Amino acid sequence: MSKNNFTIKVFTGTKAAAEAMRQINPEVVAAYPITPQTAIVQKYSEFVADGKVDSELVPVESEHSAMSVVVGASAAGVRAMTATSSAGLALMFEILGVASGLRLPIVMNVVNRALSSPINIHCDHSDSMGTRDHSWIQIYSENNQEVYENTLLAVRLAEHPDVLLPAMVMQDGFISSHCAENTKIFPDEVIRKYLGKYQAKYPLLDVKKPVTIGPLVLPDYQFEIKRQQAEAMKNALKVYLDVGKELSKITGSSYLYFEEYMLDDAQAAIVTMSSTAGTTKVAVDEMRKQGKRVGLLKIKLFRPFPYQEVAKTLSKIKTVGILDRSESFGAYPPLAGEIGNTLPSSGWQSYVFGIGGRDIDVEQIRNVFEELLAGKIAREVKYVGLRE
Repeated sequence: MSKNNFTIKVFTGTKAAAEAMRQINPEVVAAYPITPQTAIVQKYSEFVADGKVDSELVPVESEHSAMSVVVGASAAGVRAMTATSSAGLALMFEILGVASGLRLPIVMNVVNRALSSPINIHCDHSDSMGTRDHSWIQIYSENNQEVYENTLLAVRLAEHPDVLLPAMVMQDGFISSHCAENTKIFPDEVIRKYLGKYQAKYPLLDVKKPVTIGPLVLPDYQFEIKRQQAEAMKNALKVYLDVGKELSKITGSSYLYFEEYMLDDAQAAIVTMSSTAGTTKVAVDEMRKQGKRVGLLKIKLFRPFPYQEVAKTLSKIKTVGILDRSESFGAYPPLAGEIGNTLPSSGWQSYVFGIGGRDIDVEQIRNVFEELLAGKIAREVKYVGLRE
């Protein structure tokens, strides 16, 4: 457990993200509003106005511009952050690849919200899953405490010299972002010592060591550059655990690739992410009281994906259900596709739930567990909470 003092604040998920950003105190923050992320940059603008941070806050005309601003700032050699949701993340798509291709350790909070069309402002994971192959680290948060701590961890992870890749920290729109709960906030001086000061290796504004940023690269070197990004993503698996161990000394929390809940003797398990893991834990607790051996594996680090570790953990489970909060039209949903790469085809079942913010409750999750315990495994995707 942590030996450090902490203050308990009643924070929404957006305020937890903004509080972590305040302690990080990046030199540049680009701000553009989009529901349900707006409260992050709104709160941060208050910190700037009140003199609580030294950041240069740059209000921009679009999310494309927001990502462009933090790319320029990071290339110049400073810490830079922003936040977005849904269509805003989609509008950044072109510049996301610029950020990762230039190996810029930008950290961005993403409040998950469905992508259009139709227009929907509520939670599913179609926005961040649409960018999962863009060479950004992706960390998913179950609750507001994890939002706060994952944001801090993401800075150290992204800036590590063996990684140097941008990172997204996800939370569920309106479920985490607008719901308040007790959140432990650790002392500024302790967190800032953990973070350290970022020293860019090749800052653009170092006129004594001129560098080229964003050159035209033809077939002679493009392949090698992308291969280096792949290697950096592999490195991130180890570095994630290392910087997590350091943060654990402050917070007392555990920073593993995933959380295991009642899996030791489980006959059936659900794999899911973010806030739905909390609902699943309630279902597990209730069914355990009835003598039913069920459990949960909550994925925290989705990119890079910890295939070997997941396979080892789930290999002892007879039947596994994977709950995705997004579709992958014409293929298995994103999380199911990754889990399916680790397990025999007969041992798992894919489920889609919660599209456009539709609630999933304990009873629905119990029904999934009952299907898994009964061995009702089908090749096709099943849908939870859908009006047929």
